[in-house]
Amino acid sequence: MSSVPPSVTIQQVADLAEVSPKTVSRVINNELSVRDDTRARVLQAIEALNYRPNLNARGLASNRSFLIGLFCEKPGDYLSEFQGGAVNRCRESGFHLLVEPWDTESRTIGRQVETLLGQLRLEGAILLPPLGDHPVILGKLNEAAIPIVRIAPKSNLNATASIGIDDYAAARQVTAHLLGLGHRRIGFILGRPEHGATEQRYLGFIDEMRAHSVPVDFDLVQTGNFEFADGLICAERMLRAAVPPTAIFASNDDMAAAVISVARKFGLSLPNQLSVTGFDDVPVASMIWPELTTVRQPVAAMARLAADLIIEHAPRRRGWPEPIPRHLLEHKLILRNSTAPPAPR
Repeated sequence: MSSVPPSVTIQQVADLAEVSPKTVSRVINNELSVRDDTRARVLQAIEALNYRPNLNARGLASNRSFLIGLFCEKPGDYLSEFQGGAVNRCRESGFHLLVEPWDTESRTIGRQVETLLGQLRLEGAILLPPLGDHPVILGKLNEAAIPIVRIAPKSNLNATASIGIDDYAAARQVTAHLLGLGHRRIGFILGRPEHGATEQRYLGFIDEMRAHSVPVDFDLVQTGNFEFADGLICAERMLRAAVPPTAIFASNDDMAAAVISVARKFGLSLPNQLSVTGFDDVPVASMIWPELTTVRQPVAAMARLAADLIIEHAPRRRGWPEPIPRHLLEHKLILRNSTAPPAPR
């Protein structure tokens, strides 16, 4: 009968690293008051002994939970990639990630958040859009003094730590690409109004068109709410116009995929008779044909940074440093087969 191998103790790690158990605990808890050479010795000992701290005991000893909440509105490709990046960073420091979807239209959302916070002691919360601008969720987290990192917030940008990209600059870059190909009649599909990215991407589109003295036909500006189904409706309206667009800039990839679907239904040749661009570079962008020209967001890097801000901040609980962290990460325009110069009419 096989026996269970004995667990490695914190004392054994301390003996191998020639430090005290308290120092090992400080390294495990990612405290800053440990010299770099000492931290390196402890980490080497942990790896050599394959030491795995007991999270329950660790939490009781330090009065901490080592738990970060990731609040979202609904699942999707963006959440999947973001969750992966956050989980990887949490594991490096012995933290766990709790993914909690919320219905922002629910009348009981305040009570739901209160219940969660009463049951679990979160070290911090990461809010995906549009939750980062939801007053009830923000209010409940602030009442509980839980550190918040918002992703792409729309308002009060200095109220909490935040991470995003320059959506305005990225949209100008996409629009400039279409204009550079020779397109002048360009449609635009907006996302959800409560998302900060919706406004910034639209302003970038408008300002780049104006910078080239190209008029915007507002009949070709439709709201698709970042949804494939709504994108179908928007695309059909545009392509049935008396003078349809030669290019459509959809402000996310799902709506761009919807545009391509409708264009196929209408028998259009892509990209010769219609160029299409998206935004985000989620998996669907390279799964359809033609593959989408789009903007790539460093979603996994954003997630790692969000988790890192909480992990580094949580042990101190003294509020964010001044100025409050606000990070804009680099985006990249990905050119694929869905854009080309317009065909002669």
